[in-house]
Amino acid sequence: MPGRCALVMNDSFHPTSYLDEVREEIPSYDDLQAAALAATRDLEPRRILELGVGTGETTRRLLAAFPAAVLLGIDQDKAMVAHASLACPGGHFKVERLQDPLPPGHFDLIISVLAVHHLHALEKASLFDRVAQALAPDGRFVLADLIVPDDPKDIVTEVDHIVDVPSRIDEQLAWLREAGLSARLVWRLFDLAVVVAHR
Repeated sequence: MPGRCALVMNDSFHPTSYLDEVREEIPSYDDLQAAALAATRDLEPRRILELGVGTGETTRRLLAAFPAAVLLGIDQDKAMVAHASLACPGGHFKVERLQDPLPPGHFDLIISVLAVHHLHALEKASLFDRVAQALAPDGRFVLADLIVPDDPKDIVTEVDHIVDVPSRIDEQLAWLREAGLSARLVWRLFDLAVVVAHR
């Protein structure tokens, strides 16, 4: 079974079938989405930045939860951005890589679901530095992603270790803290986790 990233890189990829394929490869996908949204419930964000919008599934949930917020989403895949733009007309989208400078301004909420595991260790640490700078005072970063669990028995999602390069939770918490954020694990299920970090 290919890793999730193989779906993105495959020439036969279609945004309309992507979500079903992700759910097949990551059976707890909807649990992860629910946990990510739960980590935002006490907020009233005015500006939201979503890193790696994919087909807009997380975007849709955020816009429903925070209809008054301005949401900007970025993704490096043009087809993903086009699909998300149609599926979520209330959002604003740009084709950008996570390795690029983040959009200008400060955000009350920055969130990423199943995107950061595509970055190598130094790229993750660099992104977390930029996230810390982009957060508004009292802003929050919610990271919901694939991880390398301590117990190999908890690995339920196959990865290719080329485009999929997940990291351990302790590593990511350390990088977030080095960026000046207060970070903690709030949810974990096998090789999926949600981390919350505050400025």
